[in-house]
Amino acid sequence: MFSMVDPNAVGRRVACDGERGTVRFVGTVPPTAGLWLGVEWDNPDRGKHDGSHEGVHYFTCRHPKGGSFVRPKKASFGVDYLTAIRRRYEMEVQQVLGEEIQISTRTVEMVGFEAITEKQKVENLTDVALRLCEVSSPGPANEIRNTTPHVLMLDLCGNLLCCWDDVMAVTEQMEELKELQLSHNRLRVPSNPTVRPRAFSCLRVLSLTNCALTWPQLLECAPMWPLLEELYVSENDITELQKPNNVLQSLTVLDLSTNPLVDRTVLSIDSVNDYFITSSEGCNTAMFPALKILAVNSNNISEWSVINELEKLQSLVRLSCRQNPLLSQERNPATAMQLLIARVGRLEALNRWTDRRGAELDYCKMFGLEWLASGGHRDPQQNRPSAEFTSQHPRYQSLIQKYGAPEDSELKKQEPFALKNQLLSESSSLLLNSMIVQKVKGLLYRLLKIPSAELKLSYTSSKMEGKEIEIDNDLKPLQFYSIEDGDKVLVRWL
Repeated sequence: MFSMVDPNAVGRRVACDGERGTVRFVGTVPPTAGLWLGVEWDNPDRGKHDGSHEGVHYFTCRHPKGGSFVRPKKASFGVDYLTAIRRRYEMEVQQVLGEEIQISTRTVEMVGFEAITEKQKVENLTDVALRLCEVSSPGPANEIRNTTPHVLMLDLCGNLLCCWDDVMAVTEQMEELKELQLSHNRLRVPSNPTVRPRAFSCLRVLSLTNCALTWPQLLECAPMWPLLEELYVSENDITELQKPNNVLQSLTVLDLSTNPLVDRTVLSIDSVNDYFITSSEGCNTAMFPALKILAVNSNNISEWSVINELEKLQSLVRLSCRQNPLLSQERNPATAMQLLIARVGRLEALNRWTDRRGAELDYCKMFGLEWLASGGHRDPQQNRPSAEFTSQHPRYQSLIQKYGAPEDSELKKQEPFALKNQLLSESSSLLLNSMIVQKVKGLLYRLLKIPSAELKLSYTSSKMEGKEIEIDNDLKPLQFYSIEDGDKVLVRWL
């Protein structure tokens, strides 16, 4: 902790009462006396204002209540890497070596080998975990190379590093480093990302979860990671995905979960813009040629055209797409999974869904009428679906070639199944009315051999002609919906 505030403290990272933030202002704040630090907190709930006090604006925050003023003596500016190593590892050794061990009836004190054992333990570390240790700088030049030279995995999550230059000053002394955890930090983009070419020369795995990063900032940093294979950037500020020209081409895993991504940034049919996937319709993109696993959970994806674009990623075999508006548009989650896996031909797993054949066959049936109406035909010589249909369903033609066109009986729109007419006598209707919806679906499963997850119930009443009411709560009895004698319970399935 500084007894006096460094004149270059603006931009530095601080910790205070378990919270981390960035110094945005150093100076006096009238009418109070003395020096203050204006801090923008990582957690905006820790703040009180936007950097203003009594009408005077001292600094700027991203969040309207993400800032506050603190006295310098209450803020910690952190420690260097070597100090953190000593605190974390050498003190552990000293504690162990200072203990007395009881062997049978004799007490043995471990002494004599302390210096050698302590030094060897630290030098031989391959995994270094300094999470939440307030690391803010590398320390004396070249000392890291002498202290922890064999590190393969380094965890610096939730520390006080303020720029990539400081990170590189640490990692360039770890020539074997393959995995770096930097989540929950706030790092300034370097002015020259390639100034230290050895800093990440062997790096394969990088985690940058919750670092307030945008995609353009990541692309600026990407030249630093020439061999990167796995990139985890969930919970950031990624709203757009521009083309990674000549960078990130060795990625096999990309996690973009919990970002405010919108459809237009992923969707790119024509090749004149700079968005994520650009290639001619029906062709593979040259972007991310090695990408096998993509996670886009908890984003704002709401259009199937975005999923169509993912078909262009030539190596994609696993996709995770949970909690997107796109999936909630389908009443049946199983149907949404079928549509997803049918639209991306190379997927081997999607949110644990693996039945490709069934998904593709149902997809063909589901859009068969639309295909015929657009100009599709079972005779290959007359099969000319419209450009609009092909754009909306780019894989449909290849699926028809693979399985053949659906039969007419499969394309006919199914009429609702009238539950009362098919299952009940007048004397048993009262019993059914008292059953919960889940049990009714179980009864239907035994009769129709259709999984309950694929069944959708509704009913019509003579008192509300022309209106169909959905039965959407499996835990309620049918009588909850005020179904009366003479009403019809309708059953639909895929």
